[in-house]
Amino acid sequence: MNTQRRPLLRAALALAFVTTGWCTHSAMAQSSYPSKPMVMVVPQTAGGTNDIVGRLVSQKLSEVLGSPVAVENRPGAGGNIGTQYAAKAPKDGYTLLMTISSSQAINPALYKNPGFDPVKDFKPISLIGAVPNVLLANPSFAPNSVKELIALAKVKPGFYQYASAGNGTLNHLLGEMLNSMAGIDLQHVPYKGVAPALNDVLGGQLPLVFASLPSSLSHIKAGKLKPLAVSSPRRSPALPDVPALSEVVPGYSGTLWIGLFAPAGVPADVLSKLHDAMTKALAAKDLRDKLELQGVELAPPTTPDQLAALLNEDMVRWAQIVKSSGASVD
Repeated sequence: MNTQRRPLLRAALALAFVTTGWCTHSAMAQSSYPSKPMVMVVPQTAGGTNDIVGRLVSQKLSEVLGSPVAVENRPGAGGNIGTQYAAKAPKDGYTLLMTISSSQAINPALYKNPGFDPVKDFKPISLIGAVPNVLLANPSFAPNSVKELIALAKVKPGFYQYASAGNGTLNHLLGEMLNSMAGIDLQHVPYKGVAPALNDVLGGQLPLVFASLPSSLSHIKAGKLKPLAVSSPRRSPALPDVPALSEVVPGYSGTLWIGLFAPAGVPADVLSKLHDAMTKALAAKDLRDKLELQGVELAPPTTPDQLAALLNEDMVRWAQIVKSSGASVD
């Protein structure tokens, strides 16, 4: 062999060894995933819908994967703070985002700079399901139906108030939709999370609140809050005797979906393993029973592409509603 070619051959062999060794190491690392505890970021406060669902799902996901999955609440700015944190997390599959449509689909239209791109910064893994919001009243509030509420609100425009989990949240926009579609003027009072909003309605400081079914179901069952209607197009199986708002205000509809995402850049085989694990977790009867008891309407098995399509569809829909309502958060 030409002696001048030997150094080149040795270099090529060395490069092949290093490359093969790296690939083998990478493949082994990914095939053993997960090999350490994982974090599921919930960008809302404890006690809300996403927190309740996240904790139930994380327990079952831990069992399926054989590795701990801890919920980490990072609330603030309507979900933006926790979502930004998850977007910037290492792209190794050990930090996930359990989020709701109000943060992922509404905030990009509501905030001038939410600090994340819901499409470019994340990869969808699995849709969990949907939950309606409930229009709730303090038991001492006179109206016992949406029809009675609308009639009363028309007599005193701007007099009655409703609480929400914050400016621009789904709870807020549901009230704005009701105002617009029913021709009334309920005044919005924002809170920092659904828990304090519920507390003030429970205490009688305000008469009304829009709150998700999982966060309010225990209060409804205890008779501490009076449900007037659900925001979904049809009645909820968890509250079959409570009418849908659309029964009184035709065309009214607003549900909250919950989904699991990973930061963009996580290896495809890790995403696939996470999707398979979520499919198994959501098929487990014990988890399904617990979620349904909380008022979650479970989605059928969903592909990442189907969740991506749902996100894009909702972003367009809610952008129109935000624009027509005039809601904005700087």
